[in-house]
Amino acid sequence: MLIYKLLNLTLGWRMIRFFICLLVPVSVLLASCGSTPEKRIERNPQLFQKLSSNEQKLVRAGKISQGMSKPAVFLAMGNPDHKTSGIQHGENFERWHYNTMVPVYSYGVSPYYRYNYGRYGCRRNYGGIGFQPKVHYVPRHGASVEFVKDEVAGWNRSGR
Repeated sequence: MLIYKLLNLTLGWRMIRFFICLLVPVSVLLASCGSTPEKRIERNPQLFQKLSSNEQKLVRAGKISQGMSKPAVFLAMGNPDHKTSGIQHGENFERWHYNTMVPVYSYGVSPYYRYNYGRYGCRRNYGGIGFQPKVHYVPRHGASVEFVKDEVAGWNRSGR
């Protein structure tokens, strides 16, 4: 009971409790958003069972190899961000493109606030204008997989 009263004394503790209660469900939600080979296998077990044992081993590792089928590449790498197709050397081809998000760091002028702790708890006061670091994420080409006759003919991954 004493701890409960101490936690309720200041506005700062209320804010901390609020953010902790908000942080847990948000972190669980974000953790479940990612798509991994294991999750794609769980969602598509019939597709996975149709693959050869060598392809199943590669899919579980998130890798691809020459001659793999489109379903195997989907399970290993996920849905492509976009597809292109055409004719090259007299053969029809399809290329799957995968993007990655790259951080871009910059500084900009923006307002900042400071917190004062006093007799009545925590209060936020306007601190002024200053240079603040900013991070933006932009899509960049990460990988491409090329199919000829519905089998992997080649692929590449971009380095950082």
